Amino acid sequence: MIAFSKANTYFEQLNTCLLGLSIDSNASHLAWMYDIYCKTGIKIPFPIIADRNGVIARKYGMISNDVSTTETVRNVFIIDNKGIVKTILVYPMNVGRFIPEIIRIVQALQMADCSNGATAANWMPGQPIIMPMPTTFNELEERIKYINQNKNGINWYLSFKEPEKECEEKISLNKTTEK
Repeated sequence: MIAFSKANTYFEQLNTCLLGLSIDSNASHLAWMYDIYCKTGIKIPFPIIADRNGVIARKYGMISNDVSTTETVRNVFIIDNKGIVKTILVYPMNVGRFIPEIIRIVQALQMADCSNGATAANWMPGQPIIMPMPTTFNELEERIKYINQNKNGINWYLSFKEPEKECEEKISLNKTTEK
């Protein structure tokens, strides 16, 4: 909760809302939030759903019956604005989440959507994206010419381009936000 709270501004800059889910009660959440605030000065800026009976946690596969029938594993779900789950990360109870990677995944998903392309393995913001594959033979021939002229791929099925400026700006964390 603390790490996500500290990173909340970055998620907001990416037009992403955080939401917590816990099988603990609302009173328990309030106690955590108050204790965190008293000990660290950090206010949890996002809602936390009290899923007392575990219905939501079970639907999302967050309770591993091999480990416990009541304790959740540490899942992260990235859900797009259409309600489609795009990414699921599952962390065991004894391993913390890696916030920079979660932010990078959000940026990669947004870049892929904005640029009509794909991000490569180990992609980082500012790097080229993979161009969509040609769908016709004429497009394939054009792609081969493009690669030969620009030296930016290995063949028609794997070539790269710089993302559009508007896409780069959309996923940039250096922009200022007005509140």
